Amino acid sequence: MKTLWFGAAAAAALLGAAAPASASDLRPLHIFSAAPAAEAGGAVDVSEAQRMGPWGFDRTGMNAAVRPGEDFFNHANGAYVDALVIPSDRSRYGTFDALNELSVNRMRAVLDASAAGGSASGDEALIGTFYKSFMDKASVDAKGAAPLTSDLAEIRAAASKEDLARLMGETMKGFGGSVFSAYVYDDAKNPERYTVYLGQAGIGMPDRDYYLTENFAPQKAQYEAYVAELLTLAGWPEPEANARAIVEMETKIAEVSWTRAERRDDDKTYNPYTLPELKAYAPDFPWDAFIEGADLTEAERVVASENTAFPKIARIFAETPVEVQKAWAAYTLTDQAAPYLAEPFVAAYHGFREKTLSGQPEQKPRWKRGVSTVDTYAGEALGKLYVAEYFPPESKAKMEALVGDIKTAMEARIKGLTWMGDDTKAKALEKLSKFTVKIGYPEEWRDYSDLTIQADDLYGNVERAAAFEWAYRVDRLDEPVNDKEWGMTPPTVNAYYSPTKNQIVFPAAILQPPFFDPDADPAINYGGIGGVIGHEITHGFDDQGRKSDGDGKLTDWWTAEDAAKFDAQAKKLGAQYSAIEPLPGSPINGDLTMGENIADLGGLLLGLDAYHLSLEGKPAPVIDGFTGDQRVFLGWAQVWRGKYREDALKRQLVSDPHAPPHYRVNVPVANIDAWYDAFDVAPEDAMHVAPQDRVRIW
Repeated sequence: MKTLWFGAAAAAALLGAAAPASASDLRPLHIFSAAPAAEAGGAVDVSEAQRMGPWGFDRTGMNAAVRPGEDFFNHANGAYVDALVIPSDRSRYGTFDALNELSVNRMRAVLDASAAGGSASGDEALIGTFYKSFMDKASVDAKGAAPLTSDLAEIRAAASKEDLARLMGETMKGFGGSVFSAYVYDDAKNPERYTVYLGQAGIGMPDRDYYLTENFAPQKAQYEAYVAELLTLAGWPEPEANARAIVEMETKIAEVSWTRAERRDDDKTYNPYTLPELKAYAPDFPWDAFIEGADLTEAERVVASENTAFPKIARIFAETPVEVQKAWAAYTLTDQAAPYLAEPFVAAYHGFREKTLSGQPEQKPRWKRGVSTVDTYAGEALGKLYVAEYFPPESKAKMEALVGDIKTAMEARIKGLTWMGDDTKAKALEKLSKFTVKIGYPEEWRDYSDLTIQADDLYGNVERAAAFEWAYRVDRLDEPVNDKEWGMTPPTVNAYYSPTKNQIVFPAAILQPPFFDPDADPAINYGGIGGVIGHEITHGFDDQGRKSDGDGKLTDWWTAEDAAKFDAQAKKLGAQYSAIEPLPGSPINGDLTMGENIADLGGLLLGLDAYHLSLEGKPAPVIDGFTGDQRVFLGWAQVWRGKYREDALKRQLVSDPHAPPHYRVNVPVANIDAWYDAFDVAPEDAMHVAPQDRVRIW
């Protein structure tokens, strides 16, 4: 199943969710974090988010025995992390997950009420019926593999490479795999219009490294066993032999695919072609059939993201026997459909995708998975009822004021930069002035009236929802871009920046403690939600965001001299992260995490500056012996407390553009002069970085 876009095909977020490689990997969205979506535990609890101590910080979670300059993350969070036991249905747990638990429980309450309402209509009836179809385990189990029958028959009937390419195009609107992905989103060089983006695809594990490095050899072996298991469950012939051939094919694709770090480059991934040009450039793939299957025949041009990989992947497709391609299509169909099928499929999916790849011992309870499914496929219908129940209007007004404070701080920082020339400064300030912000929920909600949901057809519901979403994207190719569209649902604990819209977005669910507490000490809020706001604003000026102007157009508005100075500091920051090995033999990739690292450093600086501005020249109060600056830094650190299972951490290090939380605290603070003053950090301390070696960008 292709990841649904909900308008989010281009942003950078606070926390990115782990997922198999798919079209979602192409998103230029800048997302704040990497928390898994909709993973919650325990009984339904719709109480308020837990306050973090009397003034917004949980002092009991500190480890005072660790000096701030020795390990600031552990100084601020060590006691909490040491005592933390990751729930058995989780691959990680921490602050994000705890708040996400509240959001998921609230969604469950909305869905339970909707499912129970005999007189429900409209969105309420739709999400209630969708949820009931997921929760009716007896009906789903009774069908066994039957829901796959029609789709598998289409695969069996394929007689040529053209037939297979057409089926690959059709998977954009349903279950199944393709060696090329497609999506429709804002044109990066003409952001007022939509365009078709194509990308490399064709691998079923989280990253090419899983196929090519010894570090993941055990996972690769277990992947082959998983492929064989699903083919057996689907009734496909010769499952073991076909599984070997499938993994061989995917390994060849991995070998010629771009790395994730290479795929971050907005300039290198913008490669427009007319269809005749694409056919000439990568002639070994039946593009006409693929485009027809995806209903994209009206598109006059496409943008090929990893273009140099296209001819190589096309050649692999051409050289792979039709019968192997058909087995691969049957496997990818079954893999993506498995969560919505009978228990043997669900158990196999959990055994590999969650247990093997992320170390999660137990499967999430069915109700959690049901909540996640409805949020994924009918998220705004659910979100509309969610915010009516759980998002107070005053939170929106207070957030708007905080955003204004952070923008003021950014304006001052740009004006005060010593390394940037006046021409570039003027354009940076112009871009900042054009930032727009969305808080809480959309002004205009999606209309789901044409989506058919049936209480006894979970598989069909998901297929129809995917087709509904794809048609929504494709049908607007000739329409102007809708700037009111959201890329996340309101119950999402996250935030993002969209470069094509020059827009920062904060869903309702993140506007709660520990990020935002209207009754907390202001310094904690400036370190928490202030740092988040600053993070998203800084994404507009990170190594990729800086390439788009105030109107969202991908264009070079920098002088060569200023760009060179920026790049030098960015490389310096990347080297700091690349020198860190969270696990032996598994370093942070400073190139892959570059944008998020710049945004973390800039975000914390902006939160600190905005706090200083809020004091209006008055001295900061001291609370429980902590100064104002100390509390800002502690507020940032508290946001990131948590821990990972080892397999989940290994997965993040190769596939996620965010550094692990421990280093999202320690590396930024070590580059901020005020942190040294606030905590009396000395040259002999382990985290000390000499002043001349500290990174100074924004």
